[in-house]
Amino acid sequence: MMREGLLAEKVGMSRFYDNDKINHSVTILQVKECQVVSLKSLDKDGYNAVTLSHGNYSKSVGKPFKEFLKKNKLNAFSFSKEFKLSEPSRFKVGDKVKVSNFMIGQFVDVTSNSIGKGFAGGMKRHNFSGNRATHGVSISHRSHGSTGQCQDPGKVFKGKKMAGRLGNKKVTIQNLKILNIDVENNLIILKGAVPGHKGSIIKIVDAVKKNQKISINEDNNKNINEDSPLENPQDKKTNVSEKVEASAAENSESEKKQKDIENDKV
Repeated sequence: MMREGLLAEKVGMSRFYDNDKINHSVTILQVKECQVVSLKSLDKDGYNAVTLSHGNYSKSVGKPFKEFLKKNKLNAFSFSKEFKLSEPSRFKVGDKVKVSNFMIGQFVDVTSNSIGKGFAGGMKRHNFSGNRATHGVSISHRSHGSTGQCQDPGKVFKGKKMAGRLGNKKVTIQNLKILNIDVENNLIILKGAVPGHKGSIIKIVDAVKKNQKISINEDNNKNINEDSPLENPQDKKTNVSEKVEASAAENSESEKKQKDIENDKV
């Protein structure tokens, strides 16, 4: 059963210690004003889907977009993405989707555009080895070499590995584990790296390669750091010493009573 995902903003990378005091490299994602802005049905559009928005847009908007917002009673948003669903009937325009849509410990797939690195050569872009540094090679040490054939076919085929723009492509990373969820601040802490620069929009969905039983409950999605604090070991020591002293005093009193009874008998 397909389920709706989330749109989040990449805050950056950090470290996270779990209950076993193990250090994990994590990526922090923040959800900002994620709400339903449009619905598509099987009868009208041919498939079921829901469109979610992200963030607020403060600049001026065009007239068609303004009329769309006015019709649906929405505020201007900066980004939107469509999610296919099997049953979108439980949603309506204006419903907000929060981080409680996911649960701690489940696996998700994230999609975003990778970091753009501009125009790059063949060695950096395709990991070519380059030409020799000496022995006749002149001013072409990092060139990618010949690209075409002879008069037949007389051209360079499309898709040839050559110099060009590197990065800024749609990338999906699968099976990232959610280590923690902060419901108050709308934060999701994912184990591992996420494509894109800081501030990029990330699409989050349930992992397609994992057979997961997901039961959403906001009470379960509490911060791991909010667990009850550990007892002070010094307090434990004092409690033990007090118990030992009390037991010793009781034993001494019982011994005195036993001696008095024996003397009375004599």
